[in-house]
Amino acid sequence: MTVELIVPEVGESITEVQVGTWLKSVGDMAEPDEGLVEIDTDKVSFELPAPVRGRITRVLKEAGAAATVGEVIGYMDEDAEGAEGAGGADAEGAEPAADAPRDSEPAANGPRGLTPAADTTPDSGPTAPSGPPSGAARVMPAAQRMMAEHGLDAGHVTGTGPGGRILKEDVERVLRDEAATAPAPAPAGHGGGEEEIVPMTPLRKRVAERLLSAQQSMALLTTFNEIDMTAVKNLRAEHGAAFLEKHGIKLGFMSFFVKAAVDALKAVPNINAEIRGEEIVYKNHYDIGVAVGGGKGLVVPVIRGADRLSFSQVEATIADFGERARANRLELAELSGGTFTISNGGIYGSLLSTPIVNPPQSGILGLHAIQDRPVGIDDEIVLRPMMYVAVTYDHRIVDGREAVTFLRRIKDCIENPTRMLLEI
Repeated sequence: MTVELIVPEVGESITEVQVGTWLKSVGDMAEPDEGLVEIDTDKVSFELPAPVRGRITRVLKEAGAAATVGEVIGYMDEDAEGAEGAGGADAEGAEPAADAPRDSEPAANGPRGLTPAADTTPDSGPTAPSGPPSGAARVMPAAQRMMAEHGLDAGHVTGTGPGGRILKEDVERVLRDEAATAPAPAPAGHGGGEEEIVPMTPLRKRVAERLLSAQQSMALLTTFNEIDMTAVKNLRAEHGAAFLEKHGIKLGFMSFFVKAAVDALKAVPNINAEIRGEEIVYKNHYDIGVAVGGGKGLVVPVIRGADRLSFSQVEATIADFGERARANRLELAELSGGTFTISNGGIYGSLLSTPIVNPPQSGILGLHAIQDRPVGIDDEIVLRPMMYVAVTYDHRIVDGREAVTFLRRIKDCIENPTRMLLEI
């Protein structure tokens, strides 16, 4: 039975998607819920799962093509695997005659259990199946399709199937051998001058639009401070093993900054607010977006109700977001509705940056790499693990004094983390 592969509904605001990489080729088998093709939208990327167990028979939309929600982008045959399993290798791609009687049914026009005599006229008798000429290798349908796609001749492929049949694996082996022996292209800038032009993914286009919109529509300003990470590092060293044993997850730095951000947002509510027209909307909930690098680019999933979560719950949520972002399995609802964002460029080695606000939010906290630097403490110069932090804010709603107060509160919470536990 032929099954349509249809672009599903992703969200109310999404009507068009871009077809990404096909994870299965024509002729490949797929299990139910196994990913068939990547679908890119302007907000999230995901894999279209196989609705049934079967074989891909046709691809209507290649990678990079645009498609609309509800559009058919390919077909698969639910019965393809069953047909192959019933008839063995010889049955690949073959279909039984529509009028062939079943063994358990009486033959047409004859008593039960009896078969009418065959008509001896030359036109009416069953035709013997036509096989390949003597000495010619039989090419299986999946192998034939692949050979046609790559312009291969059967004479260049050695069949390893029963009776010398050419299988899909035989064609793949020849293609791998050709790729291994092909001369490497000259590198760009060394006489080759090659360029690779690829279309922007919807997600990348959406990110570009939003960042440009933020720069054009907001009065963005960034202020900086630095934090001594000694207390947090000592706390993680002292209690990290017990934390891992009890909660099954490592105690990282991000949970401290998420909880510190909530504390600072309560102290400076303007940074947790947004402008709507000529009104200011103050948020009394704390949904913190955490920027993570996904398979298709930067995404910002949101930790809902971060003020109500424990350190272990925050760490588990962030770890889950990171894992699913890399696999392009985040859901659209997880990427919207945040009230404030934290971006940790320090994991990539960034020492200092000015993050851009994610509209319609009014602020974003940027974290950076931890470095041992000399600082003056009690009239002495000592080495301490220091981190630069930055907050970019919309100056239309947040004053400089409030931004400095916000960062100072973050600094106080991280340098003395017991304050967050005591809520002081």
